[in-house]
Amino acid sequence: MAEIRVFPLSCAVQNYSWGKVGLESEVAKLVASGDPLVQIQPDLPYAELWMGTHPRGDALIRDNRIPQKTLGQWIADNPACLGAKVKDAFQGHLPFLFKVLSVNTALSVQAHPNKELAAKLHAQFPEHYPDANHKPEMAIALTPFEGMCGFRPVEEIVSFLQNVPELRALIGEVAAEQLERSGSDDPRGVSAALRVCFTRLMKSEKKFFVDQLNLLVKRISQEVAEGKDTSGSNGELLLRLHSQYPGDIGCFTIYFLNLVRLEPGEAMFLGANEPHAYLHGDCVEVMACSDNTVRAGLTPKFIDVLTLCEMLNYTPAPSSSKILPAAQSQLDPHVYLYDPPVPDFTIMRIEIPASIKLYLISAMDSASILLVIQGTAVGTSTAAASEMSLRRGSVLFVSANESISLHLSSPEGMLLFRACCLL
Repeated sequence: MAEIRVFPLSCAVQNYSWGKVGLESEVAKLVASGDPLVQIQPDLPYAELWMGTHPRGDALIRDNRIPQKTLGQWIADNPACLGAKVKDAFQGHLPFLFKVLSVNTALSVQAHPNKELAAKLHAQFPEHYPDANHKPEMAIALTPFEGMCGFRPVEEIVSFLQNVPELRALIGEVAAEQLERSGSDDPRGVSAALRVCFTRLMKSEKKFFVDQLNLLVKRISQEVAEGKDTSGSNGELLLRLHSQYPGDIGCFTIYFLNLVRLEPGEAMFLGANEPHAYLHGDCVEVMACSDNTVRAGLTPKFIDVLTLCEMLNYTPAPSSSKILPAAQSQLDPHVYLYDPPVPDFTIMRIEIPASIKLYLISAMDSASILLVIQGTAVGTSTAAASEMSLRRGSVLFVSANESISLHLSSPEGMLLFRACCLL
């Protein structure tokens, strides 16, 4: 019997409290469709689906002819499956973790360290920073998706400082004026002033910032009741976050960070030291295989304000600059590539129209993980022991240099995402 190098996976679900509940969650819908035996609990949050080898959610192999139980064990025994370059560059490990996220309430205001800082934090505080790797990540919207990412252009922050007296009180007159005076001809001066303002906000005394937040919420609630426009104070988002995390300093970060709205198929890339927080919606996400997160608000978890304020990239930029465009493949018009400026991962969006009944998922010199979002097909491969039935929620591991023929059977065509490492 030929060696099996393409096989289906059963992937770990994380039930974090911020996730969408029951079948409102894209994660739950995919899991229920991919495995009809799974019972979805109507009142449980289904926040993340992990497709990869991370020790906190190593995927199970759904093929009883394979002796190894998990993908991590199988790759450890068959490292050539990664592809020669990937195997050498990443010491025999799958370099990425592929996920689906269903966000109902905001995730924490956070950033991920670069490799140098990750190594230092892991050595000093291994209980909070579990590994020494960096964690760049990329999110691609499945439904309309909202997040905060990177520092806003200075003129937007200055406008909030002038329209939101409670914010100005926390930052202080001296720091606020310094930012107002900083000119666009001096980017280092702007970054320095921004760092001072943001650090002053995040280090505010708890009683003081809770008082100011309560004043702000009261004022905006009154303005809303009177039918006034509260956009100058970012009122709608403030009230929403305050209802989710009352009394949390993270509510004020909306005045510093860009609000990024993605339509399905649009992506944002989050490099090292980029402040961000996902707010609402469903996305596929891919990241370097790390769990290092420095948090500072909108969370009940461990927060590390000092590290966060030290590490951040204080370069202001418009929200449009955070959107990573997809490039149509020159080899295959049905493939769109999201290729971020890091080597660890790339995602392909594969859209097969209903008119095509036979489609080849091409071989590449990297292991990949394939997720079906829409459509049905029978997959065949010389590296699979038998035919594989693919439907919404199916996840396949595809070894390097292996291809799959899809025999489509759905009237609506297919939509798939494929995570890989293109070195």
